[in-house]
Amino acid sequence: MSSDTAHSPSPARAAAGLPWAGYLLGFALGGFFDGILLHQVLQWHHLLSAVESSAVQDIRVQILADGLFHAAMYVVAAVGLWLLWRSRHRFAEPGADRLMFANALIGFGAWHILDGVLSHWILGIHRIRMDSPNPLLWDLLWFVVFGVAVVAAGWWLRRSGGGGSVGRTAPVALTLAVLIAGPVAALPPPGVTTVMVLFQPGTTATDVFAAVAAVDGRTVWQDPSGQLWAIDLGEGGSAAALYRHGALLVSNTLLPTGCLDWFRT
Repeated sequence: MSSDTAHSPSPARAAAGLPWAGYLLGFALGGFFDGILLHQVLQWHHLLSAVESSAVQDIRVQILADGLFHAAMYVVAAVGLWLLWRSRHRFAEPGADRLMFANALIGFGAWHILDGVLSHWILGIHRIRMDSPNPLLWDLLWFVVFGVAVVAAGWWLRRSGGGGSVGRTAPVALTLAVLIAGPVAALPPPGVTTVMVLFQPGTTATDVFAAVAAVDGRTVWQDPSGQLWAIDLGEGGSAAALYRHGALLVSNTLLPTGCLDWFRT
């Protein structure tokens, strides 16, 4: 008996491993999508944003909670990868790729359904947009678009066609949804004129004040390093204009174009 055969999982375990690998990897990707886009890039909320405690509201505690959340998602992803490795002998079966992709969609949507029900409405530890006057609208929008609709797409993909490869329709539709949703989600909320600005290393306070004056804004807050500032641009201010004055990254803009200038230096 070869060593590969001796260490191979039983057919029953291999059969169960591939579907669960898809579920868990999709679930982890849903958590990563939520954490990276909403916690870090858009900064609409942190994991514990709605917890009313002065200790928890410390930004360092909020960032720590986000980090622990991402660590938990890494564990889920690692288990999914392990199951995927154990069921690798099924890759040659007809429809294995379709099943994997469909289950990943179901897992991705399941994360957003669970997050909506548990985190938003039962525990109330955060909402999708903490700064919105109607947070329930954003909760329901996220719940339907990234939760229910994605689970339904995965279920439809599993039920339709049986064997065969994934084909082009589902990946193209998913890609278009991401390409459309990303820029729309990056738009600033109505009436919000304050942006967070990360300046290039070596930027002095004098340089920052000159940049603020150039866009007719005013400073609201700065971190101890002097590199991260909150700037109120007023009603007609342009956040993108700050890139011409030493900004490396500006929130509520679609592209971090200041990074390109920094890489050339």
